[in-house]
Amino acid sequence: MIYTFKECKEKYGTLYMINKAVKNEELYKIEKGFYSDKPHEPEISLISLKYPEAVFTMNSAFYYHNLTDTIPDKYYLVTDKDAATITDKRIVQKYENSKALKLGVIQMEQDGGLIKIYSKERMLLELIRNKNNMPFDYYKEILNNYRRIVYDLNIQDIQDYADELPKNRMIMETLRLEVF
Repeated sequence: MIYTFKECKEKYGTLYMINKAVKNEELYKIEKGFYSDKPHEPEISLISLKYPEAVFTMNSAFYYHNLTDTIPDKYYLVTDKDAATITDKRIVQKYENSKALKLGVIQMEQDGGLIKIYSKERMLLELIRNKNNMPFDYYKEILNNYRRIVYDLNIQDIQDYADELPKNRMIMETLRLEVF
């Protein structure tokens, strides 16, 4: 399990005792401010803990939902448009207005930990909203995988989310022409 410095300080009392636990291998320093009781932790668990308000989206979400077999080279996170810029080189940050940020957020188990990620229904809308910013082959691969699972999707959720997002008309027209 991953612990923040604050949690370790509550458990061990002082920085000296934390460092002593690290030296005795009771605790392992994962990166600055984060510790674990195991020598190795999945990076996605650390990212999820480090940025608790962020939601996994785009390439990361498509991969975790098994809509593509292309492993993303970075973690794609979306935050509120007013959030601070994430300077972590492992992350691609996208911004969303606060009203639309929470639409379709679910929790998913990934590598033994829980992450906040957009649902498949919301990701279909994100695919359409961002189709001009991605390689055509990648877009078609994901779209074809959506066509295979179209009857498993909650159509009402898709319509409700689309009503709340910008580019509503374009999204609905693309859904009608390319998906359904």
